Amino acid sequence: MLLNSYTLEFARLSCGSKAQQLDLIAHLDQDISEVIPYLNSVLEGFQYTKAPRSVSFKLNGKLVVIHPREICVNAPDDQSEGEKIIKWLREKINDTWERRGEIQPRFESAPKPKVLEILRLLPKTNCGECGRSTCMVFASHVSEGGTDPDDCQQLDGEQKTKLARYLGQFQFES
Repeated sequence: MLLNSYTLEFARLSCGSKAQQLDLIAHLDQDISEVIPYLNSVLEGFQYTKAPRSVSFKLNGKLVVIHPREICVNAPDDQSEGEKIIKWLREKINDTWERRGEIQPRFESAPKPKVLEILRLLPKTNCGECGRSTCMVFASHVSEGGTDPDDCQQLDGEQKTKLARYLGQFQFES
């Protein structure tokens, strides 16, 4: 077993005038850096960093980043969901470590969608209904996997289809 224990830290961050977002950091009592390239393969990470090692991926619409001594979960619905995610990840980390001889580690990021291509497919109204200041900022967040494309209230059916088709060729869950 690679990961035995951790402590959880929940933070409620202000996201504008009234909205608040819960974020979670699991502080790991063991260094899991050696398993990260294997997790990149198993969890189909879309962002991999070699030094220091980390992998980012989406899980149930939540952005998750695994570092050697921390796991960060962006915006779990509540504390219970955050705890379930970390418990599942602990099991996944340990299972991946046990099966590492059968897994081809991946030391690269998956190809990412291009910000300008996403922007081209957006209505470019800069309306702010998505919670971002401009469509360019929104496109940047979508390209990183941190924002759901459906958050754009101005997208019509045809635009949604084209954007979904474009994003569908990449390995992250939108």
